[in-house]
Amino acid sequence: MKFISTPLEGLLIIEPRVFADERGFFYESFNEQVMMEHGIKRPFIQDNQSVSHKGVLRGLHFQVPPYQQGKLIRVVNGGVLDIVVDIRRNSPTYGKHFSIELHARENKMLWIPEGFAHGFIALEDHTVFLYKVTQYYNPSSESGIIYNDSELKLDWKNNAPLVSSKDKILPTFKEFSDKNVTI
Repeated sequence: MKFISTPLEGLLIIEPRVFADERGFFYESFNEQVMMEHGIKRPFIQDNQSVSHKGVLRGLHFQVPPYQQGKLIRVVNGGVLDIVVDIRRNSPTYGKHFSIELHARENKMLWIPEGFAHGFIALEDHTVFLYKVTQYYNPSSESGIIYNDSELKLDWKNNAPLVSSKDKILPTFKEFSDKNVTI
C-alpha cells in the first residue's frame, strides 16, 4: 500500500497494490500491521455501507467526544466527491478542507482521523460507499455542519444535490465553532 499525505495533518490517501490480469483483480483493502506502521493505530470496531443515487449528498457528519470516529473509507461501485473539514480547534488547519474524487475503478481509500467533519456526493447511480470506523455510532454525540456553509465555500460540483431533511438543518461552521466543543 502507498500512503500519501494531504495538506491536513493525519488525513491520508491510501493506494493499495492491485494485482490484475485477464480474470479481474485482487487487492488488500485492510491490513492492521501495515496501517499501524503508517500511524493508524486505532482498532476498527464497525463497518458501514451506504448506497446512493447520483447527486445524493451525505454530510458533513462527525461525532463529538468521547465518541469521535476515525474512518477508513472507500468506494466499491461508482464514485464520489469526498470532502473533509478539519474541526480540531488546536490544529493549524482548523476550518480548512480537503476534497478528493474516489472511484471504484481506482481503488483509492482515504483515512480520516478523529477531528474531521466528513461528507460526500455520489457522482454515479448506485454508488456503494464503505467505511470502517474506530468508534460505535452514538446518536447522542452525532453532529454536523451544513454542506453549503458560505464561510467554508465547499465546491460540491452540483447545484441541486439531494440532501436529507436532517442534513439541511445542520449548523454552520461558525455556529459549531461558537459552541466551544473541543474536538
